[in-house]
Amino acid sequence: MAISTPDIDSIVQGNANKIEGLVQEIGKIVVGQEDISRKLMIALISCGHVLLEGMPGLAKTTMIKTLASACSLAFKRIQFTPDLLPADLIGTQIYNPQTGDFKVKKGPIFSHLVLADEINRAPAKVQSALLEAMEEKQVTIGDDTWPLQAPFLVMATQNPVEHEGTYSLPEAQIDRFLFKLLVDYPRHADEIEIVRRANTKEQIQIDSLVTGDELMEMRATAHKIHVSDKIRQYIVDLVYVTRTPKALGFENLATLIEYGASPRASIAIDQAARSHALLEGRSFVTPQDVKDVAYDVLRHRIKTSYEAEAEQTTADHIIAQILERVDVP
Repeated sequence: MAISTPDIDSIVQGNANKIEGLVQEIGKIVVGQEDISRKLMIALISCGHVLLEGMPGLAKTTMIKTLASACSLAFKRIQFTPDLLPADLIGTQIYNPQTGDFKVKKGPIFSHLVLADEINRAPAKVQSALLEAMEEKQVTIGDDTWPLQAPFLVMATQNPVEHEGTYSLPEAQIDRFLFKLLVDYPRHADEIEIVRRANTKEQIQIDSLVTGDELMEMRATAHKIHVSDKIRQYIVDLVYVTRTPKALGFENLATLIEYGASPRASIAIDQAARSHALLEGRSFVTPQDVKDVAYDVLRHRIKTSYEAEAEQTTADHIIAQILERVDVP
């Protein structure tokens, strides 16, 4: 049975209220990161993995753990190190000498929210094992393939300035992250509150406001958010400029971009814009929804050239120029 527009509007508004409640619940523990909290909710509803980049001590781990508690989701933290093995991530087969059989011992990847802490410290074999889980929502151990329980999200962290003992993430894996979020230092007033809380013994209780099933229902609602043909064309126009800037009249960007975003970026913007509209309580996507998610979707998918690095031009600077010059429907 098709849902009428009034019914959709009512469901969307109800979901928006729940999401705002979740953001406020995270704010009980994490001070001054409301924008990041909202974007984590967008990613969760969009079924997209998140790469968080920021200096140590900015509550990245705490934020994700609090999100899991507020959403009644199973949470596992994996500390990535150079000596980590794929079996430490996905699990392994254990031989039983009494029966002569192998028993599968599942690893920490079998959870709803998986925090891959300092993801760029693990070698290629571990990244390959994680890639299957991220893309296929399944894990292969020996000859058997095990599906991962929905909702399943990887939220990875990395330090932007520490490079000793780290590995560059494969481009194929970077492309699997829906968002790359930049976690900045807190504001002055927020840091005062952080210090005050750190010196009190007050135990703050986190309420579980939604269940995993309710999150899956939110995802189904987000799929029903209307995206017009003009908005869809606008999304593709933005992504196309990153690939062929010179042909589309962006000559100044041609030497700054080594390669642009794949069609996966267009799909990601469409999904994230729907979830953003849901968070705003609307049953349709506007150009502003697209702009609000464009930076987080594109910044890790645009490879800047050596010339851009020499000029200290970042992917965000390039995205800003594209958003300013591409015609808005």
